[in-house]
Amino acid sequence: MRKTKTAIVFGATSGIGKRLAELLVKDGYIVAITGRRLEELKKIKAQNPNQIIIKQNDIQQIDEVEKVFKEIVSELGEVHLIIQSSGVGFVNSKLEWEKENETIQTNVVGVTKLYDLAYNLFREQQFGHLVGISSIASLRGSRAAPAYFASKAYQKAYLEGLYIKTKTIKSKKVFVTDIRPGFVDTAMALGDGIFWMVPLEKATKQIYSAIKKKRRVAYISKRWRLIAWVLKIVPAQLLKMAT
Repeated sequence: MRKTKTAIVFGATSGIGKRLAELLVKDGYIVAITGRRLEELKKIKAQNPNQIIIKQNDIQQIDEVEKVFKEIVSELGEVHLIIQSSGVGFVNSKLEWEKENETIQTNVVGVTKLYDLAYNLFREQQFGHLVGISSIASLRGSRAAPAYFASKAYQKAYLEGLYIKTKTIKSKKVFVTDIRPGFVDTAMALGDGIFWMVPLEKATKQIYSAIKKKRRVAYISKRWRLIAWVLKIVPAQLLKMAT
């Protein structure tokens, strides 16, 4: 008999995280979802009460993150998939410290805690799949949103480090996927008149496909691979003139 698969989605109250949780439920997973807005979590659970576990969680509260993580693992027994979709971002040309600090505490400190918890769990289990939602922003810097772009670059490098680290796991059954969306039509999209905005439904279908294939890196939508190639080679001087 096929064993029921389990997943945790951090940052599931809206946008990409919420939609991925719905796709997992449709695919037969038991899914634990987290987020700061308890009422939104309850609404999601009400649609599929037998397949969803909810836990209120603020990724910036490091001690609480670990507590919630351990509670979920205890309830699920074992975890096959963990998706980290929590994040914040601001257009912050004036470098207001409150915005920079919130970005760092969420996208760097909190996310690192989750990545470490997930990796250590999977190492202990000898199986599991960690998925981080980073961004095309991880490839270069930005004068309009410096902390956000830098935080995504950090996530990209950290996920790569964890991927390399899986070599030490004997089973070879721990996988790490870095999802790098371009502009997706969610509340996280920064700015107006955004180039190549991708509808949420299209983006999440491509993300879920990449997850099922256990892709190492996936650009969303696929055409952003071309932009990624350009961004990797263009001199910073040209970016300074263009942005």
